[in-house]
Formats: sequence, C-alpha cells, structure tokens
Amino acid sequence: MEQQRYVFSIIIPTYNRPEKLRQCLEAISRLDYPKSRFEVIVVDDGSPAGVDTVAEAFAAQLEIRYVRQSNAGPAAARNTGSAKARGRYLAFTDDDCQPASDWLNELQSGLDNTPNSMVGGRTVNLLADNQFAAASQLIVDIVYRFYNADPERARFFASNNMAMPAVLLTQIGGFQPAFRTSEDRELCDRWLHNGYRMIYNPEALIYHAHDLTLLEYCKQHFNYGRGARHFHAIRAARGSGTMHKEMKFHANLENWLVYPFRRVKLARAFPLAFLLIVWQVINAAGFIWESVRFNLKERADSRWIVP
Repeated sequence: MEQQRYVFSIIIPTYNRPEKLRQCLEAISRLDYPKSRFEVIVVDDGSPAGVDTVAEAFAAQLEIRYVRQSNAGPAAARNTGSAKARGRYLAFTDDDCQPASDWLNELQSGLDNTPNSMVGGRTVNLLADNQFAAASQLIVDIVYRFYNADPERARFFASNNMAMPAVLLTQIGGFQPAFRTSEDRELCDRWLHNGYRMIYNPEALIYHAHDLTLLEYCKQHFNYGRGARHFHAIRAARGSGTMHKEMKFHANLENWLVYPFRRVKLARAFPLAFLLIVWQVINAAGFIWESVRFNLKERADSRWIVP
C-alpha cells in the first residue's frame, strides 16, 4: 500500500471485457463524490489484447491508473490493486458492474460510523431479460437474506460491492490468491475471525450486467461448489467455523425453492425455481468433484512418504 492521498481507492479487476469496463468507468465518472477524494485502479489480469486504451480514455475525468499483470485470477488482481492504492479505504467492484451515483457516499457513511468494519452494499441485476443472470442474482439475494439478516452483524459480501479500511485488509493478508472463486467468502470469514465487524448497507447500490448462457450459469456454480470445498477446508484448519450453518441453509427449501414465488410473477417464478434447483445440484456436484480430486491427490502424495 502506497502513501495515502485519497479517501477511497476504487479497485477494478478486469479480464478481456473492454466494453463492460468502459461502461463501469462511465458510471464511476458520474459518481456524486468529489473527484479529488478518490482514485480508480484498473488491474488488467492478463487480457489478450489489453484494455489500457479504455482506462486512458478516462484520464481527463478521473484520477485513474492502469496496472497489468500476468493472468492470476481476480483475487490476485485485487491484491495487486490494493498494493498500489493510496486511499484510506478500498472499494472493490467488478468490470461488469455500474455503481449508483451515491455509492461512495453510502459506503463512507458506514465506514466512518463503524470504524474497523467492512461495509457491503446491494447488487441489482441489469439484465432482466436474461433468465440466467436473473437466477444468479436471485441466488445472491437469497444468500444475503440468510447471512445478513442483521445488517449490523453481516457475514458475507460479494467482492463486487465491498469496502474496508486499507490498513486492515493489509493486516489480515488481503485476498487469498489461490482461490479462483469463493475468494470473497474466504475473506469475509477471515475478517470476522480476526475480530472485525461487517455492516450491510443496502443503499450502497451497484448494477450488475453479467450476461450468462445456461452453460455459463452451470459452469459458474460448479466452480463455486469447487471453491466452497477449499473454503471449508481452510475454515476448518483455522477453526473459524463448521459447515453446519451452510448445510442448514441448503436444506431449508424456503430459503431457495419457495423464494422465487414471493419475488416475481408466477410465470417467471417457475423457470427461476427450476434454475435454483439446477444451482443446488451443480453446486453440490462441484463440491463433490473437488473433494474427490483432493482425496485422490492426498492418497497419491502419501505413497511417497517413507514410514
């Protein structure tokens, strides 16, 4: 982390989505927050053609820096951005997100009022006609409803809408770069394990435009299941929790199967409910797949251990 010059450093990892990044930066340029009080750091995670020209196009409107690294995943990209940051607070979003105009104001309200806390906001799906994007967002809503029922004692934020004091993120070691998915779950759990609070402010809005096909939807949640396997292994090793709460969440049909019928019209609720069933099955498959891989690797490694 470099010497502080700003209140906020907005960190955006990006990979090969120049148009999405342009829309994200366009929204950030419209923030109702003094431009002199925040910087933007775009971390290009090894895009084939680079996205430097997209960032450079906003140099007259924003205090913006472009950093390129070899492809290492979003967690590593966020750490790269954090190391370059000169803000008291770090605000994270993704290249396919568009923050609302008062986003930083809402985040700062929580950060200033509750020192040593992480603050997370709400995500709204921008692609209402894409049922897979709608289902994916509905899953996030369900997860937030379960883990953040008490906004003053929140337990999970997605990494596309969170902020925290830069010094505290550095102290606990940043994001876990070994995680290609579920890195936000691991960070939130480690944050709480270190004795810090998480505050949920639903008024800190970002709009998410994540185009998904059925195959991409399945791949996304299969990989989330794989990441969950590693998350629970690390969590068990450090003694920060068990799988009991998660099992309770997945076993409660009201948490996910019934929920769509309370949120949308009946005609849309049925396909969404079906996609939530697909989510549960695919997520479990990813978890089991990674468990089998881990056990086979452990068994193979043990053959080389001399008694």
